[in-house]
Amino acid sequence: MKISISWLKEWIDEIPQNTSNHLTMLGLEVDSEELAAPEFTNIVVGEVLTVEPHPDADKLRVTTVNVGEAEPLQIVCGAPNVAVGIKIPTAVIGAVLPGDFKIKKSKLRGVESMGMLCSARELGLSDDHAGLMILAEDAPIGKDFRGYYNLNDTIYEVDLTPNRGDCLSVYGVARDVALSTGTAIKALPEHKIAATIADKIDVKVVDTQACPRYLGRMITGLNMNSETPLWMKERLRRAGTRPHGILVDITNYVMLELGQPLHAFDASKIKGAIKVRQSEAGEQVVLLNDDTLTLKANTLLITDEEKTVALAGIMGAANSTCDDQTTSVFLESAWFNPLAIAGRAREYGLHTDASHRFERGVDFNLPMTALEYATHLLVTLANGQAGEITVAEDVALLPNKEAIKVRFERINQIVGRSYSVERITEILSRIGQVTVADDHVVLVPPSHRFDIEIEEDLIEEIARIDGYDNIGALFNNSISTMTPFTEFKTPVNSFKNVLVDRGYNEVITMSFVAPKWLSIIDQSQTPIALKNPISADLSVMRTTLAAGLISTIDYNLKRQQKRVRVFESGLTFKGDIDNVEQKAYLGGAVTGDLLPEQWGEKARKVDFFDVKNDVEAMLALSADAKDISFVAKAFDLLHPGQSAEILIKGESAGYMGKIHPKVAKELDVSTEIYLFELNLAAMQMTVPTVFKPLSKFPSSRRDLTLVVPQDMTVDSVIKAMGQTQSSLLQSVQLFDIYNFAKEDKNEKSFSFGLIFQNDEENIKDEEIDTILNDILENLKQVQVFLRQ
Repeated sequence: MKISISWLKEWIDEIPQNTSNHLTMLGLEVDSEELAAPEFTNIVVGEVLTVEPHPDADKLRVTTVNVGEAEPLQIVCGAPNVAVGIKIPTAVIGAVLPGDFKIKKSKLRGVESMGMLCSARELGLSDDHAGLMILAEDAPIGKDFRGYYNLNDTIYEVDLTPNRGDCLSVYGVARDVALSTGTAIKALPEHKIAATIADKIDVKVVDTQACPRYLGRMITGLNMNSETPLWMKERLRRAGTRPHGILVDITNYVMLELGQPLHAFDASKIKGAIKVRQSEAGEQVVLLNDDTLTLKANTLLITDEEKTVALAGIMGAANSTCDDQTTSVFLESAWFNPLAIAGRAREYGLHTDASHRFERGVDFNLPMTALEYATHLLVTLANGQAGEITVAEDVALLPNKEAIKVRFERINQIVGRSYSVERITEILSRIGQVTVADDHVVLVPPSHRFDIEIEEDLIEEIARIDGYDNIGALFNNSISTMTPFTEFKTPVNSFKNVLVDRGYNEVITMSFVAPKWLSIIDQSQTPIALKNPISADLSVMRTTLAAGLISTIDYNLKRQQKRVRVFESGLTFKGDIDNVEQKAYLGGAVTGDLLPEQWGEKARKVDFFDVKNDVEAMLALSADAKDISFVAKAFDLLHPGQSAEILIKGESAGYMGKIHPKVAKELDVSTEIYLFELNLAAMQMTVPTVFKPLSKFPSSRRDLTLVVPQDMTVDSVIKAMGQTQSSLLQSVQLFDIYNFAKEDKNEKSFSFGLIFQNDEENIKDEEIDTILNDILENLKQVQVFLRQ
């Protein structure tokens, strides 16, 4: 929100010296500050005295302009609205306009020109370049335009937290500054506009819980061609709002100044009484922005006897909008319960100034003041005539501001600073009426402060108003204790370091994902739908890390990154909204070449076994190699024949494999992607390393080349060898796989190196032969034979 210092000064006389820092320290963070207009010099107020045709150009005029000097200036001008008697910003010789455009004495088609008459666009005040910027009739001739128009005014961009809806107006910010400085703030405008016409529209509020207060009045005889005053246009501009015509400008002005959104309906388009009710599922409405919405069953509506005329507190409908032919309006000023508005705009992909304010909470005592103020402006500036105010309200359903007790001891305990009773009372009395007791003070929050509900809220106010920088530093004298570290659990960072060392990059993706995307990736789970999602594309909780990992790969591929290796650790969410099961996983995704492009190694694509090697390197931190196995298993997400379930001590710990081509096609991913996902709890459980001294005796190696069935895995062969219970067999290492000629597709061969060693003495050949015979007998049982 943009705040102009000059507008702020309309409400409070004393502005702190370093206003930007003061606002930020109040919690109203200032993101940026700028002047009300770009730098320019030597622009003065001029009055056009004469206008004559240019002798050699149809579109140019030769004018004489009084700029307060001894003699008027002759200036050639091409603006269509130049006329005798108007006052305009005039750039004299030596002036410098925005963009470092310097004004010099010149000739235009043979006629001497001693300056330039300026439009608002040329001064950087707006995008309007249709003609000259015409000033008020009482503008002082010769006065420096920058000073006359107060263009050295500072504009602050204030970033408000969601709980400070009371500061979404100039008056709200001024009130907070006055609160912090102890200065007085001017009273809200009290315009009591008497009814001069009998025209009236009845109002019936069906859902009084959502709308406890609804005010409205007829205003007729409006001249929609009335010009918005320059002072109002300029204040709107400095607040970041473009002028749109007298009616819209006045409603916007009141909202920006006081914080109360208003809406004007074309009264001629309203049929019968106004109703405030909840929508029925399936109703449709065409909005001002021409969007056609199919409504859900929980949307508060403003309707007449025939149709919906507005989404309450959000946006009006096209069927009741005002235009240049409008002469009478029904002006609405209501208070909607924030719970009835919050999230509704986002449900329909909308966000308006009104919804932004209503869902944060508007002062429920403000509608009458704002309605009278807007009526005053419409009567004064647009020749309107006002009718009687229609009031529909249920006071019992307005927010009940209960008294809050604040204990002196609690204040000092939380803030860490001692405040005197007098100081506490002084600060809180600026907020509202206080009652002081022996050990506490009681305060009833004002109607505009929706963020003050409990004792801690008032304690925060005391610290904020007194000044956060007045709170001294306190040193913690407690004794620090080390967090216990167990060798039975491997830290997550250890696994991450392995992946980083192997060329992976860690990513953090959203826990919310698109329903369509997730339904393709994980068909086995029904995801948990969010009640109030950020957007339709982030409306369900992820059931697998694969969703974010594949999305990250896809994002990088579309940006010409052909080699991508990423991993992520995080929670997945299964079950339903009332019983959410959260589990931590570590997952990774790989695509592209195995190694970065280089001259020393031949390029090749990453494959299943490369990724399997990465997973084994991680698991080696916590588990013994003999306890880890990869078992072929089909998954909907993965390619059949290139997928495996990962087991640790026989228990499932995760999966890995290549994305199924059908899934890749549905996701519109055009490359091969390999995935793995591991349960962190399972992979972190560690068997402590036990020291074993090196043997003093040499080892012996025997190589076996075996003929195995085509569908048999290396793991199953090694397990068959392991059935021979002998401590002398130290390890088994595969070093070759050979597929026979194409005509024999039923068999293949594996070559293993077997390492034997006796820690007590030199191992004997007879012992090795005995073990080998046992191994070969066990292998025969699974149809594996020694190759001849």
